[in-house]
Amino acid sequence: MWHVYILECKDKTLYVGVTTNLTERLNRHNKGKASKYTRGRTPVKMIHSEEHPTKTSALKREHELKRWTRAKKLALIPKGQ
Repeated sequence: MWHVYILECKDKTLYVGVTTNLTERLNRHNKGKASKYTRGRTPVKMIHSEEHPTKTSALKREHELKRWTRAKKLALIPKGQ
């Protein structure tokens, strides 16, 4: 199973990515080992994730989300989180 996820960085910016293991990927981001973008913006927290059956569908969704505005991405998160 593939996952598309959105992280909120300590500077309140958002990062979108894909992985097969959400827990390990979040840990790598927080250790500064997952992406150049999040390296200097730790700690990060997972604010949204979606399951996808294939890598192709996950990458398509990631591409779609990366083109969205911040407000549209935040609208994916249920109120109260």
